[in-house]
Amino acid sequence: QVQLVESGGGLVQAGGSLRLSCAASEVCSYMGWYRQGVGKRRERVADITSGGSTDVADSVKGRFTISRDNAKYTVYLQMNSLQPEDTAVYYCNAGTSRLNRPHWGQGTQVTVSS
Repeated sequence: QVQLVESGGGLVQAGGSLRLSCAASEVCSYMGWYRQGVGKRRERVADITSGGSTDVADSVKGRFTISRDNAKYTVYLQMNSLQPEDTAVYYCNAGTSRLNRPHWGQGTQVTVSS
């Protein structure tokens, strides 16, 4: 079972930045981030392949950047210009392909104050 450990969440004012990290216990070809706000469905934020191809949701495009360090089995989410609507628990997700990503982290809380 792949273990995913997230870090980097916290409280930030609107317009601020945070960087989330997710360290995997072994190599995962496909990694990404989801988020879930209170009373909302879990939504995809961004994905990245082992080759570095990325796919970022329209809702955060231009503000969030996903990257990874394959040597460290780690994926990052740089979040800039944060807004209160970005408040959510952010989950790391990983697997062998876009359609096969069964591994989830425990989640890290991001709270953006207005």
